[in-house]
Amino acid sequence: MSNWIDATVKSVKWWNESLFSLTVNADVEPFKAGQFTKLSVMDGEKRIARAYSYVNAPDDPNLEFYLINVVDGQLSSHLAQLTPGDTVLIERRASGFFTLDEVPASEQLWMLSTGTAIGPFLSILQQSEVWQKYKHINLVHGVRQNSDLSYQELINKLIKSHPSQLNYIPVVSREMPLQGLAGRITTVIENNALYEHVGLCATPNNAQFMLCGNPQMVKDTTELLLAQNYKRNRRKEPGHITVEQYW
Repeated sequence: MSNWIDATVKSVKWWNESLFSLTVNADVEPFKAGQFTKLSVMDGEKRIARAYSYVNAPDDPNLEFYLINVVDGQLSSHLAQLTPGDTVLIERRASGFFTLDEVPASEQLWMLSTGTAIGPFLSILQQSEVWQKYKHINLVHGVRQNSDLSYQELINKLIKSHPSQLNYIPVVSREMPLQGLAGRITTVIENNALYEHVGLCATPNNAQFMLCGNPQMVKDTTELLLAQNYKRNRRKEPGHITVEQYW
């Protein structure tokens, strides 16, 4: 049986001129929060496919993906033109190990993301496990512009449900932030502004870091944390840094 099946578009929500969320319905196999699947279209006999993380909780039948419409992008430009009732191909089986069962328990969990890579974290935060496993959960979203800070309604709902556990810290690099911090994720870690902002002291004894976003952020942040005596998290040797390259 082919792993590719039809998905019916339920809705398309545009956050700004380039960021949008695509929600579809399809008979996919069960997945874990933090995993990704692939969407595709056929161009003649050639398949154009890209990986996208689920934003929705695993028990939600509305399968949601957070995308950027890349100019001249082979797939994203096609997905951006979809309307409710259209179909797109989706991989039935999810992939990936960027899931909570791969991350050791700790007092603090730092979720560091850039751009659309906040998606898998939103899926994880809609599950009960994360709230039982960590006392302080810090969702950090690095973007260029304030208008790139999507999913505010969902994030505010999560904060309202877990006011003593969840901190949301936008980090805006190209203009003065309307909330959160100015700069880049690496900068606010290096100068300690991130920890001061939420009133926490992170150390290898009390913190876990999940990194998801553009490869340069993941690389630079990993190197920065390694220099601060954190270790990469591996199954055979648990550490503090769990990463997902987002493209």
